[in-house]
Amino acid sequence: MSNIVKLGMIGLGEAAQVIHLPVLEAMRDRFELTAICDVSPGLVHAVGEQYRVARRYTSAEELLDDEEVEAVLVLNSDEYHADCVVGALQRNKHVFVEKPMCLNDADARRIIAAKNASAGKAMVGYMRRYAPAFVQGVAEAKKLGRINYARVRDIIGPNSYFIRQTASVLRFDDIPAEQAEDRRVRGAAQVKEALGERAERFYGTYRLMAGLSSHDLSAMREILGMPSRVLAASRWNDGQFMSAMFQYDAGFNALFETGIDHQGRFDATIEVMGETGTVKVDYDTAYIRHLPTTLTVTESDGETYKESVIRPTFTDSYTIELRLFHDAIAHGAPIKTTPEDAAEDLALFRMLVEAMDEAEQRVGRAQASPVS
Repeated sequence: MSNIVKLGMIGLGEAAQVIHLPVLEAMRDRFELTAICDVSPGLVHAVGEQYRVARRYTSAEELLDDEEVEAVLVLNSDEYHADCVVGALQRNKHVFVEKPMCLNDADARRIIAAKNASAGKAMVGYMRRYAPAFVQGVAEAKKLGRINYARVRDIIGPNSYFIRQTASVLRFDDIPAEQAEDRRVRGAAQVKEALGERAERFYGTYRLMAGLSSHDLSAMREILGMPSRVLAASRWNDGQFMSAMFQYDAGFNALFETGIDHQGRFDATIEVMGETGTVKVDYDTAYIRHLPTTLTVTESDGETYKESVIRPTFTDSYTIELRLFHDAIAHGAPIKTTPEDAAEDLALFRMLVEAMDEAEQRVGRAQASPVS
């Protein structure tokens, strides 16, 4: 294999146009965009013309069968991730899949089995975990000693607020109606597989967890480890806001809070508090590239209080993670966001749903009980 990896891209929507395509254009010393695929024929043609890609498909299977393609970026809708990842690995192609890797344990097991039987590498796109400020924050958190408390927060406005001011996204109305129906049916079936009888009531909440919250919970796992249980969890505003308190065996709790509204701000942080110091990572929207992720480290020593704000780089974390994907393919470098790692997020989603369901049932029983 040449040092330049021939890449196929499945899914040409917002994330591909705003982020991945421009990133790859600047990485032509590592990747050659060889083939593209989307269910919208108009979008395939437009992107193919803009980025000078001759091999164009509206079927993921056809792209996966293209023998010129050595590695695949799976950027399409979540409901199709598992089939595309498994299909790539079964053909011994390397695969990078945006989060969430999949929506239930059955598909996670399929992906892991395909990866273990394949010559291809598999990487899940948790780009926040590749931000140098976060990587340094993980190292700094280990120096804190005893952890007293942690907070994981992600309250944001809609992505469209940032995109419409800074980027132009191509959209076409030529997606077949049966394709939209297939996506809906697949989504319902995959969440049903994950949640059983809870699926209908928690569908929207679960999809928010798999979308926005997977960033936060994945990063929380890396910096703190896996929590032992959910002490309390709640959701409101049709499940678009939620909070939870995680308990850790090491003797501390972590507050998790997330939600999406219509304000033009991006409030995403991870904060770990030790006995004499604190480590805090602040993220900005990824849809405006090169906005830095920053690390704040504080330390108290006697009467002295020190605060350091560190911006390791302006290089965006999407570029950094794709560099590491290339290193894994070309040089055998290790991958930290593996399918096995991503499967742990599914366990956290279930823990949260179970805790919310129990809390809501307690409230329901209390409201139904007659007042003496």
